[in-house]
Amino acid sequence: MSEREDVAAAWDREYAAGRYADDPPVPFVRDIIASATRAGVLHRPGVDIGCGNGRNYVALVDGGLDLIGLDVSEAAIRRLAARVPDRASRLIHGDITALPSGATYGAVVGLQVFQHGERAACHAHVLAAQELLAPGGVMAVRVNAVGTDIEFDHEVVEEGEGRGLTVRYLRGPKRGLLVHFFDRPELEALFTDRFDTELPTRCDRTRRSPPGSGQWSQWEGIWVRRRDAAGT
Repeated sequence: MSEREDVAAAWDREYAAGRYADDPPVPFVRDIIASATRAGVLHRPGVDIGCGNGRNYVALVDGGLDLIGLDVSEAAIRRLAARVPDRASRLIHGDITALPSGATYGAVVGLQVFQHGERAACHAHVLAAQELLAPGGVMAVRVNAVGTDIEFDHEVVEEGEGRGLTVRYLRGPKRGLLVHFFDRPELEALFTDRFDTELPTRCDRTRRSPPGSGQWSQWEGIWVRRRDAAGT
């Protein structure tokens, strides 16, 4: 299977097993809603890339964002549609190529989604998502951070100062998958001349609940596409 199909299959298994079913939204959701409000795009159409089974999607929509939910996991989309049947028509099984060609959005949200694959692929995912953003729109990102205590057996396939770390999992729910952990300068370098920083990049650390151990670190940041960046 392709890397995309492998990721989709892994998440199908996770969602079928109840992953995130009872988890509250991450606190970052409140910052996204506040930033969209300040930017004047709260009620404009947006897209949540990797919406999953709705852990954060539902809270974002309840907060006023009008989001298309997009996910490569069919199991996730089915569960989310059952949870919010009134928004079933706004949920899409697929990646960003499933969106209408040339469409742009007032808000683009990617939480824990731009980290599948090698470094170059992850960067390409972020850059492709940026092209969905209308001038003046808000983009919110949450990705794996270096410094995470990687829980399962793995092999390092890429590393470099300021360039993050890529591993291939040898055990666990993501066995066989490549997953990238970003360095802060690496992530920020993807948001340069076309963007203004709305919420400076910060690290959110979460202690794993037993039987897990250690902590999981995530970079969070919000950027606004400059209005004079149209067509660049």
